[in-house]
Order: sequence, then C-alpha cells, then structure tokens
Amino acid sequence: MSQKNYYFTSESVTEGHPDKICDQVSDAILDAILAKEAELEADGYVSPDGVPAKLENVRCACETFVTTGTVVVAGEVRTEAYVDVQKIVRDTIRRIGYDRAKYGFDCETCGVLNIIHEQSADIAAGVDESFDTQAGRTTDPIDAVGAGDQGMMFGYACDETPVLMPMPHYLASRMAERLAAVRRDGTVDYLRPDGKTQVTVRYEDDKPVEVTAVVVSTQHSDAITDMDVIKADMVDHVIAPVLDAADIKWANADIYVNPTGRFVVGGPMGDTGLTGRKIIVDTYGGMGRHGGGAFSGKDCTKVDRSAAYAARWVAKNVVAAGLAHKCEIELAYAIGVSHPLSIMVDTFGTGEVDDRVIEAAVERVFDLRPGAIIRDLDLRRPIFEKTAAYGHFGRELPEFTWERRDRVDELRAAVADLTK
Repeated sequence: MSQKNYYFTSESVTEGHPDKICDQVSDAILDAILAKEAELEADGYVSPDGVPAKLENVRCACETFVTTGTVVVAGEVRTEAYVDVQKIVRDTIRRIGYDRAKYGFDCETCGVLNIIHEQSADIAAGVDESFDTQAGRTTDPIDAVGAGDQGMMFGYACDETPVLMPMPHYLASRMAERLAAVRRDGTVDYLRPDGKTQVTVRYEDDKPVEVTAVVVSTQHSDAITDMDVIKADMVDHVIAPVLDAADIKWANADIYVNPTGRFVVGGPMGDTGLTGRKIIVDTYGGMGRHGGGAFSGKDCTKVDRSAAYAARWVAKNVVAAGLAHKCEIELAYAIGVSHPLSIMVDTFGTGEVDDRVIEAAVERVFDLRPGAIIRDLDLRRPIFEKTAAYGHFGRELPEFTWERRDRVDELRAAVADLTK
C-alpha cells in the first residue's frame, strides 16, 4: 500500500487493568498531597523545624506495584502534609471495583506496603532554583523553576476526530471507557474490572475511512460460560454505541471478543501491574512519538508530565487554528535549566505554511519554560487521578487545561505577521 493508504491499530485498557490500577493509586496519592498541602498553606502551617507549608514546594515521584493480594507504594516525596497512604490505596482500589475476594483482589484484605521516602536534595536543588538563577543571570521568578529532569517530550494532534486525536486511539479509549460504564451501571452485570480494547482503522489518502477489526477482552464472572452471549453483549453495549457515534463504517469489521475464551482470573491476580507501563495507551496509541517518560505519580515540576501536556496543548492549538491537518511538537529540557533546549514542529507535509514559520509562531505565542507551563495550565491542583485511566489527551474535561483551544487567534496572527 502507498504511504497514504494503510491500516493503523491502537489499544486501550480499563481502569481495572493491573497497570492502570497502579497509575491511579500513584496519582491519587499525588492528589492527596497537593490537596492537603494547599490546606496547610492556607492555614499558615509551619513545621516544628520551621518549614512553612507551601504548595509550590511539593515534589512527588510515586510508583506503585501490584500483584496477588499485595500493593507496594514507593518513591520520593517532599511535603509538609501527612496523607494516609494505606487508606488512599484501599479507597482507590474500591472505587475501581475490586472490593471482594471472588473478583481476585479485595481492597479490604490486600496487603499494603508503603516505602515512600524523602526526595534527594541533589535533585531538589536544581528544581527549586534553576541553573540560571543560581548563576545570577536572571531574577524572573518563572526562570527560578528548573526542569525536574532531562529528556524530550512530544505532543500530537490531528483533525481525524472532533477532539483532534487519532481515530484508532480515540475509538479504543472510548470503548474501554464504555466497557467500565456498562459494568458499573449494571447493564452487563457479569463483567469484572479488568479489560482491554483494540481497534484497527483503514486509511485512504491519509484519512480514516473504515474500522476493519475490533478486539475486546473483558474479565467476567465464572457464572457466565457462553462466549456467544458475551460477544453479543459487547457488540450491542460497547462496540456499536462507540463506532456508531463516531460515524465511521464498521459493518465488515472482524470482531474478536475474549479470543482465548474464558477470562475469569484478571486484575492483579492474573498479572502484575506497575505505574507507567501504559505510556502509549496514555498518549496517542502509537500514532505520535513518545519521549519515554511516564506521567502518573509525578508532580508538575517533572517535565515528563508537564511538558508533554504543554506539547499537546501547542499541537492542538496549531491544528485547531487550521495551520495543519496534523502536528507533532517535540520539546527538550535539561535538569535544573528553565528554558527548553529545543522546540520542533512537524506537520508531516500538511501545514498551510512552512513548519519553520509555525515553529516561530509557537515560540512567540507559548512560554514553554516549566514555571510558565505550571502557571498557564494551572497544574498545582489535585486533578491527576482523573487522567490516570482512559487517556491523558482527547478528553475535554474542565480540569484538563492542556485540551483548551485558547491560543488559536494568537497563532494565526503570529503566522500572518511572520509571512508578511
């Protein structure tokens, strides 16, 4: 097939998948720390050591591991707040739906091991006071925030869906979300929390035209043994509603539901889980590149997270402005340095103007220093547990500030000025 005629497949997972349990626990702990620190700061709390509570001083890198009957939470945290990690873990797992032993995991009886410790002072130094600030080169308070790590981060957007996400990933994510919804509301009462979805889309002339294959694997009660019943329910209550709403052809799609047959043993009893192991599910389903850094459990000074959000924000505004049909942004940072080392724009030949012009416009319109990203996207808030299942991008929720299309007019004006 030509480069413009091809098939592309993306997958998603439900909130009860072992890796996603871990992401949600890690982000629930981060949210609890942010909420409590904000309360302490508002009350004027000062620790016995004379350290005042201050939201901007919070640092968190929280990792979670689950296996049969056990949850391990580890990582590095700096905060004046106390949060009950064991309660957060149990409450999160209960909300997901693992609240009885017959589901293979029980929030009440699982063991919880908390081995979180304090953040390294060496790492903290460059984030609290950036390289340029320490050298006396600037007094700008935004410059004082250094990047929490080195690395490159990517953002992507395209006009294949109303939320400017790739069609295969959008469909797989919405199916996973609906799979959980019909379990929760009792529409399909034999379902259990673990599940995965996968969608293959055929492209013609670089546009999605047809779904050719769908895979749904869902944990279920041992009381249901007829796989044909499960398949019919998945088509009627999960697959058809999502695909019909997307207005894409799928009548000839191959449908696979629980292709191995029985799926009773799931969740942490069926497989171990680990924070940050679903980074492609979290982003663009493989359609856009990924810098490699996971998101969940990390506070906003960690550019793995905040700069990836900013890159999505930039790419989405470029596409929403009509400057390209698809756009990828790469940002690169050095630990402790407040300015990005590089900014790259790639529109894959779909741009209305040269990519370098869009790049120059982006640099005019967006301040991509870590401190400015935190300020402009309002990232010091307990909003992150919501991001930890069904995608960090493509859900236009009020908390997801990086999904706003608020720089469209400025980008158009900057491009017009640059091309005079």
